Amino acid sequence: MFHSIQGEGHFVGAPSIFIRFGGCNLSCSWCDTEFDKWTEMNLREIISEMESWECKRVVLTGGEPALQDIATLGSVLRPLGYELAIETNGTIELPADALDWICVSPKDQIYPNVKLRQLVGDELKVVWVGQDLSMYDDYKKGFRYHYVQPCYIETEDLAWNGENFRDTYDLVKSNPDWRLSLQTHKWIGVL
Repeated sequence: MFHSIQGEGHFVGAPSIFIRFGGCNLSCSWCDTEFDKWTEMNLREIISEMESWECKRVVLTGGEPALQDIATLGSVLRPLGYELAIETNGTIELPADALDWICVSPKDQIYPNVKLRQLVGDELKVVWVGQDLSMYDDYKKGFRYHYVQPCYIETEDLAWNGENFRDTYDLVKSNPDWRLSLQTHKWIGVL
């Protein structure tokens, strides 16, 4: 768990508390989470640490946060005044009314046989690795905001990532239903 700013998507720049869960039902090569490393905490410990920061926006991320008991987290944290958001791959349907913001980032561009189960939310955020955006046409109707984010690969050089960013920029220019999302937290060297 850590306090930082939201670095990507709709709330970029917003101060946020991140609860980053270990474990995932997928294993994307570009993910910045170490899936097998985490600190076990109970709800009291989580709340105690959260209270040390003057922030009420909480982002559940991972790994895959939907593997956790989201209903309990929502029923405890929201009455305490916390705004609860989730960043999920969408392969697990989320409990109704447990969250204030749902961002689904499907990974079917690399896992074509994995079914998306969370078909409604606030934000659809696609990591672009060259796929045709038309593969998301059916999903778009369930989300208010649609983002394309270039896949930033830390092991690639600046020229490769720069070209990928430019290709994503061009893609968004030619697809006006989509907005560009960049991982600004990586640019400024924060979590």
